[in-house]
Amino acid sequence: MNIQRPKGTIDILPKDSSKRRHIEDKLRKLAEIYNYKEIRTPTFEKTELFKRGIGEETDVVSKEMYSFRDDEFTLKPEMTAPVIRSYIENNLQNESQLQKLYYLANMYRHERPQAGRFREFSQFGVEAIGSSDYLVDAELISLGAKMLSDFGIGNIIFKINTIGSTEERARFLDDLKKYLMQYRDKLSGDSIKRLELNPLRILDTKLDEEIEILKNSPVLYDYLNPETKAHFDNVLNAVSSLGVNYEIDYRLVRGFDYYTSTTFEVLSSDLGAQNAIFGGGRYDNLVEQLGGKSTPAIGFACGLERLMLILEKNNYPYPDTDSVEYYFVTMGEESKIFSIKIMNSLREKGIICETDFLNRSIKSQMKEANKIGARKVIVIGEEELKEMKFRIRNMKNSSESSVECTGSDDLAEKLIKIGK
Repeated sequence: MNIQRPKGTIDILPKDSSKRRHIEDKLRKLAEIYNYKEIRTPTFEKTELFKRGIGEETDVVSKEMYSFRDDEFTLKPEMTAPVIRSYIENNLQNESQLQKLYYLANMYRHERPQAGRFREFSQFGVEAIGSSDYLVDAELISLGAKMLSDFGIGNIIFKINTIGSTEERARFLDDLKKYLMQYRDKLSGDSIKRLELNPLRILDTKLDEEIEILKNSPVLYDYLNPETKAHFDNVLNAVSSLGVNYEIDYRLVRGFDYYTSTTFEVLSSDLGAQNAIFGGGRYDNLVEQLGGKSTPAIGFACGLERLMLILEKNNYPYPDTDSVEYYFVTMGEESKIFSIKIMNSLREKGIICETDFLNRSIKSQMKEANKIGARKVIVIGEEELKEMKFRIRNMKNSSESSVECTGSDDLAEKLIKIGK
């Protein structure tokens, strides 16, 4: 019996790897245009980092983490807490008061695999650490909107909310809990548990019956102080001025406990049940919570697999991959050695070339050249080596030309000019 890949993981084959590399290159370029610098952190971290950062009662920490060595270490299920840990540990605030960081990294969560949701998945994310200015919120949101625009993604809903400070939420949660207790017998098992530990998470329910119950529940916005509301209004005005279309969703919450103030999420009908392309928000308490000085911050993360799923459904025009420029059809040992010398010279000039290493017939070699999409084929046999005259076959239009040379170096130089 063959050993298969673990459930919830994928093999990224060569035909898809080039697509992913194209996406990653575009994302890196976008982040760097906004002056974000790349950060990379270890694949695993101390488990305590995620318990303190994300929240012990969140689904990710309580159900989905891959922990090992007696729960001492955990494969990272998200990236914000590791970035903040690195920010604190390496005193990045001393390099610049505002740190703008981005990442492309793999995450790990033990959850039920679905379309666009895997147990090992990749995320692109940005984090702006050090400023509470509403314009940072707006700039980061506009970066997310430009990301979608750059990939030609439409048919989306950009939802924005503010969930205020910890103190403001505490007053709201008291009233929300009292309201939900009236419907306790109609809540799911998960929501009953959340009712005791973190009622705010119930607002994120996907169950129709609970959504109906919440229609008349208290609204967090009504519990916010004037300063928090003013910040939110400024964010909305700035986002509008940057041309981002959005809708306010006062019931939008995020899945991690560290969020404060501005939160946002982008949804797409192309994704089915798991319809969030990316989301994020402010987490002004997290740096202090993890042992640093009180420092405001904001960020978002986008799943690459979900992004690729949308691009596939929208028939995104990926650029053609670089093809083999020359395929050398050989006959005999002398021919092979001659071809290898020429290919070495061509490769030094950045020209992609290939030959046969399976001792196949001329017919099979021609089929292989066609199969891999080689642009030109050069036949090298005893007669060609004797006369130093070689046929070049254009595989696109089947036309042929010939080239004469004095040796391998001379032929390589002439092929380089032709290849240009």
